[in-house]
Amino acid sequence: MKATWILPDGRKITAEVAPGTTMMSAAVAHDVPGVIGECGGTLSCATCHVYVDPAWADKTGSAGEFEEAMLDVAEAPRTETSRLSCQIEMSAELDGLMLRVPGV
Repeated sequence: MKATWILPDGRKITAEVAPGTTMMSAAVAHDVPGVIGECGGTLSCATCHVYVDPAWADKTGSAGEFEEAMLDVAEAPRTETSRLSCQIEMSAELDGLMLRVPGV
């Protein structure tokens, strides 16, 4: 399955992502700039903030209460499709997922 991260300068990084892998782990493994995952996916740092492409927003679901609170302290501004990528797991339904990495 594939996911694509669109960087602030418009460059794209597309990678194969195994089912069950978080988008944060996949981004870190593929050296996606701007997705740090400082806390290792424990939902305590907001350094994996991404903007889900609007076409994919329904499929990735919405942020839970704690994720919402963490998004409030993310460095980049929030949008309607802001998510922490540690909370999005690859699945067959998300094959082709497009995520935008916020500029700061």
